[in-house]
Amino acid sequence: MWNHTFYWNSLPPAGGGRPAGEIAAAIDASFGCYQEFAQQFAPVANWQFGSGWAWLVRQRSDRLGILTTREAETPVSDPKLTPLLTVDVWEHAYYLDYRNERDTYVQRCINNLLNWSFAEQNLHLACAGGQPAFRPGSK
Repeated sequence: MWNHTFYWNSLPPAGGGRPAGEIAAAIDASFGCYQEFAQQFAPVANWQFGSGWAWLVRQRSDRLGILTTREAETPVSDPKLTPLLTVDVWEHAYYLDYRNERDTYVQRCINNLLNWSFAEQNLHLACAGGQPAFRPGSK
């Protein structure tokens, strides 16, 4: 449930686009540029076997990273990581619209749907020693 709510917060109502501001600077510092981030995020999301999630996280080292979790696992339980945004790669997230084309769904999320304002809010909280804007058990 937490992952799904965090996922819906990771998608803005009016579509995403490219990051700006501090989250863009953090992506550039960690991956070189936004395009490199996108080129790394897509295969990680697509290689997740079965049900799971692809995450952009802030690591304790202040660098951003990409990881996946299986089923209902979440990086929020790891004190070394702060989730910034996620993409649901369970088949139920994309099958009706994309059938077996997970990559098309993932590319659409990366290029058009990610909520960079939400990710930046979570980055600010992480830098201040906090956790994501939406915490387990919060509404």
